[in-house]
Amino acid sequence: MPKGVISDSAVADYHRDGFVLIRGMLDPVEIGLLSRAAREDRVLDQKSFHKGDGEGGVIRLSLWNHPTDTLYGMIARSKSIVESAEKILGDEPYHYHSKMIMKDAKVGGAWTWHQDYGYWYQNGVLSPNLTSAYIAVDPATRENGCLQVIRGSHALGRIEHKLSGDQAGADPERVERILERYELVYVEMSPGDVLYFHANMLHRSDQNRSDNPRWSMICCYNAKSNNPYMESHHPRYTHLAKVPDSAIREAGLRRFSDVADNAAWLDDSKDLSARQLGGR
Repeated sequence: MPKGVISDSAVADYHRDGFVLIRGMLDPVEIGLLSRAAREDRVLDQKSFHKGDGEGGVIRLSLWNHPTDTLYGMIARSKSIVESAEKILGDEPYHYHSKMIMKDAKVGGAWTWHQDYGYWYQNGVLSPNLTSAYIAVDPATRENGCLQVIRGSHALGRIEHKLSGDQAGADPERVERILERYELVYVEMSPGDVLYFHANMLHRSDQNRSDNPRWSMICCYNAKSNNPYMESHHPRYTHLAKVPDSAIREAGLRRFSDVADNAAWLDDSKDLSARQLGGR
């Protein structure tokens, strides 16, 4: 699609299916800058932590609550991505958090079936009116553990989650019954594609047993009217200052070391978010 806010028909698809895939929302230059920056970013690497999948695999991820003037922040604040979230939520969105999922070749672990609202419910968020913009940094294929979703499962409400390894997963018996009636979709993506998905949509991924990495960046947004009623490890409503899409390229073309050497944006010394469950 051309650069811009998603169409009304795409929003309708989202509300029907629980997700919508937008091809090429970030152009090759933008996603190339993100890929290079993330892999060269010493801070992102040093602040990453590991989650076991209970099957011998491990996923690395870094998580932060507030976007800044870094390349990551420009993506999370960019007009096309934010205003698309606004159309989906039907309300002003604010940045709930972002994360970089580093699913490396051969060792990248699996994520069990789960709903994001299965975690976020505990944070005082009353409604599942949150959405995630899942950005493919690398090609995502069935071979390297692409995201799997259950079409329409967002309409089933919040499902009980139980701890399995380092992850909390949806009740497996209930998921088994859901899969008897609902369609399983493997979401294969190219770099720069963006998948918006509902906080109650069931999703998972397999281990990456291929020779190719599968990194992804996920920007999560909450509706202003859904402001949590209590403090938690993710922020309550904070106005999100949008930037033009051109800011992505401008930030990426700056000398990245000047940005990466400033570790304050990812300082988790007082941020419990880096130790909470949730991912892909």
